[in-house]
Amino acid sequence: MAHPAILRNLVEQFQTLRLLHAEKGTPESRRRLEDVTYTLCVSTGTRTPEEALTRAHEQLARALTATVEPGAVTPAPAVGARSARTAADRAPLEPA
Repeated sequence: MAHPAILRNLVEQFQTLRLLHAEKGTPESRRRLEDVTYTLCVSTGTRTPEEALTRAHEQLARALTATVEPGAVTPAPAVGARSARTAADRAPLEPA
C-alpha cells in the first residue's frame, strides 16, 4: 500500500489532470493523465481508474482512522453507504 500522503497526491493529480484533459484535450494532457492513471492503478493494485479511486479513498479512510487518538470514537459508515465521489470522479477520460 502506498503511503497516504503519496496516495492523496496521486488522487489530487488524477482529478486535476482529468479536468485539464477534458478542457484542453491536448496530447500532453492525455499523456500526463495516462501516466498518473497508471501510477494510481499500480499503487492501489487495481486495473481501472474507477477501481483505483475507490481503493484509494478506502485506503485513505483507513489511514485516517488509524491516526485517530486511542479511545476516540469515530462514527462507522452507514450500512450500504457509498463513498463520496465528485463529478470529476465520474467524468469520462475522453472528451465527448
